[in-house]
Amino acid sequence: MGRQRGGGSRKGRSSGGVRSGAARSGGAGVPVAGVHEIDTGTCELEPDPFDSNGWVLRINGEPSSHIDLAEPRALSFDYMRWIAELVYSQWDPSSAESSPRMLHLGGGACTLARAFGAVYPQARQVVVELDGRLAVLVREWFDLPRAPLLRIRVGEARAVTETLTENSRDLVIRDVFADHSTPLPLTTVEFAAHVRRVLSPGGIYVVNCGDTADLRGAREEAATIGERFEHTAVIADPATLGGKRRGNIILAGSDVPLGNSPRLASRLLGGGTQAHVWQDAQVRRFAGSVRARRDPAGA
Repeated sequence: MGRQRGGGSRKGRSSGGVRSGAARSGGAGVPVAGVHEIDTGTCELEPDPFDSNGWVLRINGEPSSHIDLAEPRALSFDYMRWIAELVYSQWDPSSAESSPRMLHLGGGACTLARAFGAVYPQARQVVVELDGRLAVLVREWFDLPRAPLLRIRVGEARAVTETLTENSRDLVIRDVFADHSTPLPLTTVEFAAHVRRVLSPGGIYVVNCGDTADLRGAREEAATIGERFEHTAVIADPATLGGKRRGNIILAGSDVPLGNSPRLASRLLGGGTQAHVWQDAQVRRFAGSVRARRDPAGA
């Protein structure tokens, strides 16, 4: 269940206008190209043919992550760049005081955790990854920050989240896929309540929703997050939001307003795929009368 799947264009690259010279922890990794056995099947690590410093990780045939060995802040998958820009709009990367406590549900190559480790060098992060063998491999291959700055915890995302202490995280990012969809237990009102409990005041819950052109899944997720959080936001490209194609939609919830930064709107128009940001009123109109998802009776 702890699977991160990359989606959308990889033409956009961003370092988020972040603090220059931010330190990286951990030793240099040594990527090993080829197909590797992991607990949940296979993964394939291959050089990026368009970037001499880049590597692409595929998990059971699906693109999962991209790593730039030379620049941890470079994000090639558009949806990851959109998540990062939202985070940067809430925690100023230029401030030495910014050190949000982060929980990543879904690991893959830990691309976002590696980027945030460079941007916020004092931040503490935990990545929850279902596949223990994959967690070992990405530690060997890539220069990930070391514990206590970045811990990789092997486990199922919901089970781990339910054990966490109240008000112990400032940011929770859900990027978990089984095949082409997020497992239902991670998309319900009950799970969102666990996330809300774990978040500190002002904290943010961010999810990557991969949806078809009918947008049914994104509307249900918007309704679900909107039931547990006072403020919501959506980020995606116009074609996906318009129901013209399958794509990644970023949804977020918080007890503070989201997506109202002019700089955020401007930066989302850069990169390979331009994106729009919707604030709470527009997100709730998007959800409309769709019902929030709930755990099955007796679960």
